[in-house]
Amino acid sequence: MKLVECVPNFSEGRRPEVIAAIRDAIAAVDGVTILDVSSDTSHNRTVVTFVAPVATAADAAFAGIAEAQRRIDLREHRGEHPRVGATDVCPFVPLASWGSTMEDCVALARTLGERVGRELGIPVYLYERAATRPDRENLADVRRGEFEGLRDELGTNPARTPDFGPDRIHESAGATVIGARPFLVAYNVYLGPASNLAVAKEVAKAVRGSSGGLRYVKGLGLEVDGQAQVSMNLVDTERTPIHRAFEAVRTEAAAHGVVPTWSELVGLVPERALLEAGARHVQLRGFSPQMLLEHRVREAVQGGASLSGFVADVASASPTPGGGSVAAHAGALGAALAQMVAGLTVGKKKYAAVDAEMREAALRAADLGNRLAALVARDAQAYEAVSAAYKLPKEPEDAASARARAIHAALLGAAEVPLETARAAAEVAELAAAVAERGNSNAVSDAGVAALLAEAAAKGAAYNVRINVASLEDKADGTALTAEARTLVQRASHASSSAQAAVEKAIGQD
Repeated sequence: MKLVECVPNFSEGRRPEVIAAIRDAIAAVDGVTILDVSSDTSHNRTVVTFVAPVATAADAAFAGIAEAQRRIDLREHRGEHPRVGATDVCPFVPLASWGSTMEDCVALARTLGERVGRELGIPVYLYERAATRPDRENLADVRRGEFEGLRDELGTNPARTPDFGPDRIHESAGATVIGARPFLVAYNVYLGPASNLAVAKEVAKAVRGSSGGLRYVKGLGLEVDGQAQVSMNLVDTERTPIHRAFEAVRTEAAAHGVVPTWSELVGLVPERALLEAGARHVQLRGFSPQMLLEHRVREAVQGGASLSGFVADVASASPTPGGGSVAAHAGALGAALAQMVAGLTVGKKKYAAVDAEMREAALRAADLGNRLAALVARDAQAYEAVSAAYKLPKEPEDAASARARAIHAALLGAAEVPLETARAAAEVAELAAAVAERGNSNAVSDAGVAALLAEAAAKGAAYNVRINVASLEDKADGTALTAEARTLVQRASHASSSAQAAVEKAIGQD
């Protein structure tokens, strides 16, 4: 199961009942684990950190955004932190250790942004890696003017036209900025009483990248609870680790005769970042995570369990997961290979002419792979629904009638799920053909394998459509399903043939 992190920031830090309602709305979505909820009354802001499967992460974020829209009115909101919306910013973060990629997160940001704009009527801006234009990569640029400034410009300034949703501010919920980014650490250093606020502002200016300081640091000088605070976002802790940010603040503050009093983290931090800071502090040479007992235990316990577990489940005497789930899994593997080939093409001078196409192909492949991964479980669930329907009582007569209706509905559902698999697999096959023909020639065989897997997935899914329709008492209800399945197999086979031809041309005949 691929997991992503999501860190939505809500413009409310003072009303516990509102914060709890937003948290509970997110947590109610299947598969979500809330890791942290951090609120600040001075900022009047709450940061929720959760992880979820790629398949449900956007649903969970949407639930939180919808709840915030109902409960937060930006016209009444006041706080130290800049904001444009009730849900101010909502980034997705890939968790490489759990299989998710930046492409997964960009696809999630697009999916969520379109839904928020369409269903909630909130203008949405995409930022960081999901940005559709360079001037929206930096969150501070998107948020310039805050809610009040954006309210005045939307609809009159074309530069502020949102990526999704209406070209006007939502009167109470404002706008929302949604994106995909690497892991960010929110880190604050305090410089004593509020009388040092001017120093905090000067220090923040000196250390932030936009002013010539540390490239991967964003910083503001703020007054928080009577204290002067240098509020920082460390957007790449590998290039600018926590200890370097702290040392920069301490050095700049010392030039003004001020000494840091304490520091804090908002939300969560990768263990690597703190371990590096600790190793630096005690001047530990040659430190590596491999030295950690817990790290080695995790590697031993978790390594390879997921794939081997799936294979073992398929091999068992249980009917699920069966051919439909395996077909979806094969399609997901094909999508992953197509994404890999597209990624190996992007940024290469030799393929500059197709760079934009390959970037889009990588995103499409990530989205298709996520859909197919979700269909692995859905296919098994559909079979179980059929099995449950057949076990319903046959007597008396009204029970028999209800049983017949339940079986019919379950069989149709069990046919519609693999039909979705076939649709996605046909798209994967066409993507595989595109990357085989125009992608990195050094990976053309991988594109060929992607196409073969996608074709097999489409054919296997079509078998499952047909066998469920064949079990219907009134087969006319499934005619359209089997017809579409045949068309999808033809699409997949045609695309696979094109991909195979490109492979043979590139590597030569035997």
